[in-house]
Amino acid sequence: MADWAPIAKEYDPLKAGSIDGTDEEPHDRAIWRAMLARYVPNKGVTGDPHLTLFVARLNLQTTEEKLKEVFSRYGDIRKIRLVRDLVTGFSKGYAFIEYKEERALLKAHRDANRLVIDQYEIFVDFELERTLKGWIPRRLGGGFGGKKESGQLRFGGRDRPFRKPINLPNMKNDFYGEGSSEKRNWSREGTRDWRTRDRDHERSRDKRWPERERSWAWGDSERERDSKEERSRGRERKDRDR
Repeated sequence: MADWAPIAKEYDPLKAGSIDGTDEEPHDRAIWRAMLARYVPNKGVTGDPHLTLFVARLNLQTTEEKLKEVFSRYGDIRKIRLVRDLVTGFSKGYAFIEYKEERALLKAHRDANRLVIDQYEIFVDFELERTLKGWIPRRLGGGFGGKKESGQLRFGGRDRPFRKPINLPNMKNDFYGEGSSEKRNWSREGTRDWRTRDRDHERSRDKRWPERERSWAWGDSERERDSKEERSRGRERKDRDR
């Protein structure tokens, strides 16, 4: 907890896959892929990485001229590199912008994030490929991107920083302590009492059931006898009238 920070100071795929940076086992295949990857930053990329911004979530129709028009407001630009597909030449939706001064870089990092360009809300951060130790790009299972809440979310970056871990040792001790065990024992005993009482009630009901049958049978015999006597009396009256 002492060295915890919302933004990762060193890239670890296992921590990046955790919402608070405390996971100990990978929970999706992308993390496994990033942990097994051996990535070396592109040596063909030139320029000062500490003066370079990473701009993502661009409209695929956005051009270098449009980016220069927008980001030149914050200071003098040395170079813009819009990443394109090698085969089709279409934009991949992200670019790198190198400034001449650190002051312009910091100003653009502060004010240009979530700016709308060509109806798209962009994302702006410092370049991490050459500045963050252990960096693994998104295509190898790393990065700080991802949209699926069931997996492949990455934390520790500007867009989705780590959430502060919840310290629960006292709460766990209270929950699994003597007090809770007493409550659990009491509840178990209570259920046993209910069960025994239900059994006794069922046994007494079974005992009373034959008595009720006998009483019903006895009542039925008395009714039959009364009906026979009434019929015989009625016959005697008819004979007298004749």
